[in-house]
Amino acid sequence: MLIRESLEKWEEDYLSPYAMLSKNSKGRLRDEEPCDIRPVFQRDRDRIIHSKAFRRLKDKTQVFLSPDGDHYRTRLTHTLEVSQNARTIAKALMLNEELVEAVALGHDLGHTPFGHAGERALNRVCPLGFDHSKQSVRTVDVLEKDGQGINLTYEVRDGILNHQTSGMPCTLEGKVVRFSDKIAYIHHDMDDAIRAGILKETDVPKEISSVIGETCGERLDHFIHDIVMNSMGKNDIVMSAPVAKAMKDIREFMFEYVYQSPIAKSEEGKAERLVEELYDYFLKHFDKLPEALKRLTDKGDSKETVVCDYIGAMTDRFALTVYEDLFIPKTWHG
Repeated sequence: MLIRESLEKWEEDYLSPYAMLSKNSKGRLRDEEPCDIRPVFQRDRDRIIHSKAFRRLKDKTQVFLSPDGDHYRTRLTHTLEVSQNARTIAKALMLNEELVEAVALGHDLGHTPFGHAGERALNRVCPLGFDHSKQSVRTVDVLEKDGQGINLTYEVRDGILNHQTSGMPCTLEGKVVRFSDKIAYIHHDMDDAIRAGILKETDVPKEISSVIGETCGERLDHFIHDIVMNSMGKNDIVMSAPVAKAMKDIREFMFEYVYQSPIAKSEEGKAERLVEELYDYFLKHFDKLPEALKRLTDKGDSKETVVCDYIGAMTDRFALTVYEDLFIPKTWHG
């Protein structure tokens, strides 16, 4: 028996009857020979970790643009925290950890530079719109490996596409990531806001903190425990009604006092204008794009889509460098 087959047998014997088994995957966009060692979701996880898009996450904004400090979250550290939350829940519920990890590590691969400010700008100027969940799937399907994609399984792609509140993944593992994403950003964005002096722990209203805890750590622990306890033995991933309401309330609190705060938002207008100007420039100078991207129009993609592919993939630092090269006068040396 191959190592992969023995691991698949272990899943069948030990995982929850509601878990997604690797051997039951709906498969990949393109058929390929299975690995003799790794089940399909482990293989997907490895492909994501080795992708260029994953490495770029380290230089993409989470909430605070160019923060003055080494301990603020980036899009990469956010992704790792989502993964850890999701794995903790999946292990407790005897779900497929490798599927959970693959979805978690891939869920933001298509995120823009400058966080949601960059996403808003591209969505505003591109007539086709722009959504980072759809772009994350496009990244793994098309953009990685110079237009070949990395050919992930249906279940991982579905979890990535549906990780936002508006989505509903087809697997429990995808639903775990959907919750874990919210838990992660509520936890770490508040922690960063406290570090930045925007909030104090005591600012959280008592009607919220009395349900889910007084500190960031207490709230993280409470959310995870509540999901595990209320989802045990069920073919669904759910929270108790009081904790679900507290999560909704604390998200609204964060939007009012952090995400829309003058400190966090102070540079976002500049970032949005930068992204918009890059979009206009490359739409007019399409020949300046990398060859691998320009070839996508031969496969039916519009120029607008490909320009979004290029700008959306940029790190904050690269976007600033490109903008400076294009629009900022340089000192003349005779």
